[in-house]
Amino acid sequence: MKLSVVMAVYNGSPALAATLDSILAQTERDFELVAIDDGSTDATPSILADYASRDARVRVIAQANAGLTRALIRGCAEARAEVIARHDCGDRSHPERFARQLALLATATVVSCATRFVDVDGDLLYISRGDGDEIRRSLLGDDAAHIHALPHHGSAMFRRDAYSRAGGYRAEFRVAQDLDLWIRMAQNGETFAIADEVLYDATVDARSISGTARASQVALTEIAVALRDGRGSLAAAAAVAPSPASARGEAAALYFIGKCLLQQRNRKGLRYLRAAIRRDPWHWKAWMTLAANGFRAAR
Repeated sequence: MKLSVVMAVYNGSPALAATLDSILAQTERDFELVAIDDGSTDATPSILADYASRDARVRVIAQANAGLTRALIRGCAEARAEVIARHDCGDRSHPERFARQLALLATATVVSCATRFVDVDGDLLYISRGDGDEIRRSLLGDDAAHIHALPHHGSAMFRRDAYSRAGGYRAEFRVAQDLDLWIRMAQNGETFAIADEVLYDATVDARSISGTARASQVALTEIAVALRDGRGSLAAAAAVAPSPASARGEAAALYFIGKCLLQQRNRKGLRYLRAAIRRDPWHWKAWMTLAANGFRAAR
């Protein structure tokens, strides 16, 4: 077996089938999908069971809800191949993704690809690319405000031995667990490569982790960088409380999505701006952007 795909799922039923279809439609077919059901209470278990009954490559492991990082630790421990690929529920891999990234592993130990970020309807927000050498330099030297990593966590693929040498994901990092891992891999001398071809679609939802856990993301990014530089502690990372969902946080995410859509000349972005204002009537950036685009439309 060439590859183990590790995906954690918690109440992902609305988008799960489309994600599974994209994985199982890969041109590279020699892989297993290790799907960790992290205590889902919706239709996720039945969807996973249905796919597992029809495709022997799907291996489902159910556990009590423990959060994304612990689910990924479990999934990587269960993986049987020498190469591990990540995938997020709600996202889609293009058919050639696994084949192209496996080939790229001949030149590096951690690889990714250009990623197309989309809204829940599949409309383009932006495309993220990267240069492997530049990413490695940033991981080793940039401060928390400027550090950048792979185009997307779900688009990553890496050698199992490199993952083990770095110590794997650390449970203390509820979020930013990928950045913490990439930093330690870079410190170990691992090399990075990014396919310039778009091979992964990542869905941005205002209610997703990145939309509602901004404060935790920032705090844990700072701790990951501090640990790299010989400061900070894992205890400090464990003490970072999850960011509670808030109207202000959701409004910020809605504003971001709307602004990206408008930059793509997609007028649907105006709907997101209005939704941001409904969630936070004092979101002045949404008001200003909405007004500016309204004035343009009136001319």
